[in-house]
Amino acid sequence: MAKRLIPCLNRVLVEKIVPPSKTTAGILLPEKSSKLNSGKVVAVGPGTRDKSGNTIPVGVKEGDTVLLPEYGGTEVKLGEKQYL
Repeated sequence: MAKRLIPCLNRVLVEKIVPPSKTTAGILLPEKSSKLNSGKVVAVGPGTRDKSGNTIPVGVKEGDTVLLPEYGGTEVKLGEKQYL
């Protein structure tokens, strides 16, 4: 469903990774330990253009894991999933 949304220029579409609330052994993790905002890149725009018209590619590719700013990006909801 995210493939319908194609980013323009140097924008990327990121699916936020939900950290696990308990370990495989069953130990419950506190919320503070799972505060790290990270996500997986789902789609990447073609990149920006410089003054001479050449395309400058984006530094990430689909499938990369990236860190997200706490108050940055625009939230988009497609179906039941949220993307930035």
